[in-house]
Amino acid sequence: MRKIICSLILLFLIYACKSDYVGTDSANTGRGGSTARFTIAKDYLYIVDSQSLKVFRITEPENPTFIKRVPLNTVVETIFPFEGHLLVGTQTGMFIFSIANPEEPARVAVYSHIVSCDPVVAEGNYAYVTLRSGNNCNRGLNALDVVDIRDMSRPQLVKSYPMQNPHGLGVDGKLLFVTEGDFGLKVFDKTNPNDLKLIKTFEDFTAFDVIPDANVLIITGKQGIYQYSYNAQNELKLLSKIPIES
Repeated sequence: MRKIICSLILLFLIYACKSDYVGTDSANTGRGGSTARFTIAKDYLYIVDSQSLKVFRITEPENPTFIKRVPLNTVVETIFPFEGHLLVGTQTGMFIFSIANPEEPARVAVYSHIVSCDPVVAEGNYAYVTLRSGNNCNRGLNALDVVDIRDMSRPQLVKSYPMQNPHGLGVDGKLLFVTEGDFGLKVFDKTNPNDLKLIKTFEDFTAFDVIPDANVLIITGKQGIYQYSYNAQNELKLLSKIPIES
């Protein structure tokens, strides 16, 4: 387990430092997968633990300064930065925080759902939330929710799609990638959020999370971290693999 955690941290830091991964806030905004538990925005590091959001100033990376802890009073799982906001996935809903004042995250809204594991990503006018049963989420269901976030203060469910056992997800242009654990990877056309089209399912590997970028997918699975190329025909080609011992 320690090797898995170290590999994922390394993967995040590599992508956070790439010039390709500039966010809408700043060139210093990092990007991780949908199941990430920390993110970088400008000169600040945001970390979620089991019950809260923590803020650190990293203007001196070798000596980070703890700023504050924001209690959420629910089981917190993931964090995703988006256009001056943090989308925090919890087992009871997606919390939206403004970081206009980076040292004082301000709660804007909560998109609530039944108890379920809850990774989240966003692009354009929509957030995509996976709900998964199993493990400590055994009261949940397996679904993909599309949420309209044009008004961050009033997130609205557009449509919910049944899934098998969704874990992580990623977006790239018109494509939406959803990892399904032992059921592999699904690729959707998300041009119409009211009518997502399943393009293809890849079932020859276990997939937990995915980061798409410029026709390359980084996928975490049981046996390691994979790098695949993909094209307009949605063909996947294995480029490399970092094996991980359990």
